[in-house]
Amino acid sequence: MDPHERLRELERLGEAYYDAMYDSRYPTGEYADAKDTFSDAIALARQLGETKTIERLEARLAHIKAVFRSQFT
Repeated sequence: MDPHERLRELERLGEAYYDAMYDSRYPTGEYADAKDTFSDAIALARQLGETKTIERLEARLAHIKAVFRSQFT
């Protein structure tokens, strides 16, 4: 898979895990998967030198963490 395609797939998958948190009885697993997937996407974006993508993904991950902490803990 092309690295840029992989980056898009990781972001899509991270968003799917985030959405699944709301449907889960125990959202901790989906939260962990979302964090891991976004972290992988950020690492790949760093390898690709995509500064704006890194910033966007880091902001999204921070948002997901804040939502989890405020709504699920």
